[in-house]
Amino acid sequence: MKKLLFIYCGFVAANLFAQDIHFTQAQQTPMLINPAATGLFNGWERITANHKNQWVNTGTKFFTTSIAADMNFFKPKRGVKPHLGFGLQLYNDIGGDSKFGTKQALFNLSAIVPIAEMHTLSAGLQFGLGQRTGDLTNLIFPNQFDGNVLDPDINSMEYNNLVSFIYPDLSAGFLYKYGNQKIGFTRDNSTEFTIGAAYFHINSPEMNYRIGFKEQLYSKFVIHASFLKDFEGSAAGIEVYFNEFIQGPHNETLIGALLRYRLSSGSKTTGLSRDAYFMAGLSYRFGDAVSPLMYIQFSSFKFGISYDITISQFGQASRAGGLEFSLQFANLDFALFKRRGL
Repeated sequence: MKKLLFIYCGFVAANLFAQDIHFTQAQQTPMLINPAATGLFNGWERITANHKNQWVNTGTKFFTTSIAADMNFFKPKRGVKPHLGFGLQLYNDIGGDSKFGTKQALFNLSAIVPIAEMHTLSAGLQFGLGQRTGDLTNLIFPNQFDGNVLDPDINSMEYNNLVSFIYPDLSAGFLYKYGNQKIGFTRDNSTEFTIGAAYFHINSPEMNYRIGFKEQLYSKFVIHASFLKDFEGSAAGIEVYFNEFIQGPHNETLIGALLRYRLSSGSKTTGLSRDAYFMAGLSYRFGDAVSPLMYIQFSSFKFGISYDITISQFGQASRAGGLEFSLQFANLDFALFKRRGL
């Protein structure tokens, strides 16, 4: 019955106004949260890979994989001035025996404007193409029950009317950031705050899931905020964040908190060594899942792992959860004589 349940879920996905993909490690996918986050970080180049296996232990695979890269142009080594951010996001989301999924290539462009010392505004655009695919031939239907078992050799008489189609997509957002962008010698006084909003699928692209049926993809509104603070005189710090997603009749609220501890101190002058951090905490998706998270940051790399513990009635019935990994490489501005370039 469990397998039949997830086969059914894969089929139903083709008949609903589906929500967009999401990752539990939302802070590792900034361009999926807001196009204005493109290039807005203390450095020059950043590459991030995310992979999620949703509903493990169910016998049916639901995978989401994302690769993103962003960088900035005309950002000065010293001081601050307006500059641009450019990013590329690729992802593939596929699940169920129907192999119903989404592939998308998204291009991001942002304008980043310092408005005062430690205060920055950013506005961004995201545009790209998406593809939806699916195949009903691998599904098992109730009319294939022979009185004892579900027999896939029995003709289901169901017509495979899912179609593959490509659609354009347009999104936009803005973001405010407060934070010290200067390189200093103290490591225990960092404070950073961001708040922003984004509007995805502005053009409400048409979805042709089935032959003879057309639907509109709901636009999505996102509100998000984050706060990071190092405790003065200590190697410890805290990071908290909030994300609200509203898409048609669907909404999702994600909050999280992490404690971080500096394992070693790097050079703030020559840049020959980097600070290393260990971070751990919890993320909570309201009414759905609680997720332990852990990150290790060393050199130019940051590795994260999380596991969704489903607390909804669906999770209690299926004993399902979601395992997620992330790996990020970033060329950060962390030393007085650190030069741009990989």
